[in-house]
Amino acid sequence: MDKQMLRTTITQLRQIALFAVGVSFLTACGNSQSGMKLGDNEFAVLTVNSTTSDQSTSYPATIRGTQDIEVRPQVSGFIVKLCVDEGATVRKGQALFQIDPTQYAAAVGQAKAAVEMAKANVATLTLTEKNKKALFDQKIISDFEYQTAVNQLMSAKASLAQAEASLVSANQNLSFCTVTSPSNGVVGTFPYRIGSLVSPSVSQPLTTVSEINDVYVYFSMTEKELLRLTRAGGTLKEQLEKMPAVRLQLSDGTTYQSEGKIDAVSGVIDQSTGSVSMRAVFPNDKNILRSGGTGNIIFPYTMDGIIIIPQSATVEIQDKKFVFVLQADNSVKNTEIQISNLDDGKNYLVTNGLKSGDKIVIEGVQNLRDGQAIEPITPEQQKAKYDQALKDQNEGNLKTAFN
Repeated sequence: MDKQMLRTTITQLRQIALFAVGVSFLTACGNSQSGMKLGDNEFAVLTVNSTTSDQSTSYPATIRGTQDIEVRPQVSGFIVKLCVDEGATVRKGQALFQIDPTQYAAAVGQAKAAVEMAKANVATLTLTEKNKKALFDQKIISDFEYQTAVNQLMSAKASLAQAEASLVSANQNLSFCTVTSPSNGVVGTFPYRIGSLVSPSVSQPLTTVSEINDVYVYFSMTEKELLRLTRAGGTLKEQLEKMPAVRLQLSDGTTYQSEGKIDAVSGVIDQSTGSVSMRAVFPNDKNILRSGGTGNIIFPYTMDGIIIIPQSATVEIQDKKFVFVLQADNSVKNTEIQISNLDDGKNYLVTNGLKSGDKIVIEGVQNLRDGQAIEPITPEQQKAKYDQALKDQNEGNLKTAFN
């Protein structure tokens, strides 16, 4: 290989090596902007201010109809007909099941016959009493004989009343053979089918009818959270009226279209969990919500006097959060902060440790130490330098790309 070719090869290798170093440096900067520092001692600094923040938290919830009424048979017999299907929307008084009415129809016939027999007996004894009364007035019969006739008439009338009561009971039992809906609502499942023998003592109800024009959604929150909501005082009614409207996240992750209102709070705190049961009511005109369903109550609230900072500005030491606060002499002070347990994955809500007007380092905090002096720059200046470095690198200005 001649000398000219050797010089060319060495020059090319130097250029490739220099370009690789430049690309490596920019790649590192691009992949970890949180730690990028475009000057030897320059750090981006942000002035923080207190503000209010609209937040929300969710609670597991269970959906119930405003009424979940168990439908049970009031007479014994075999089911001979299912008048509706499971899940049907029904009206109050609509037939749901038909129990074999044969024996109850026969009982009605017997009761009617007994009534007619008792009426005839009363009519006969009424005539007897009138006749005895005339004879008694003429002193033809004794008082004992007349009083006996009176007592027999009274006994016949009592027997008639008893027969009429039996007829009412028989008719009622016959009507119970048609099991009807106790309210408007949606029918549940049927554990008993045609041919099943049922009675008032069966362990499971024939079905459940749920009123779901409005639904109740039950959830629990901790005692501390409830105190925060009710600390203003006033009657329970006033406290409930002040509570914000809530949303319902359904089991598929979607949010229910209508807002709900909290209308009841349990008066007893569960000692085992430290929580209190609450109830919200939601409109359900389209019957989307069903009794027994689950979801999450989304409860909104506003946090006052908090400071929002990027998570990249913090350092975690033994489960504690710290930031570097810029001092008047441009040194930084390692300062502990308290944060809310709610965050969006990018920012923290600082509840204590910072005040409005404080300046904190927001990038490269892993490279700082307490008391270190820095050259503060604004986030805008930092971004401008980074953009310029990328531009120089793209244009091949390797000499200025790393200045």
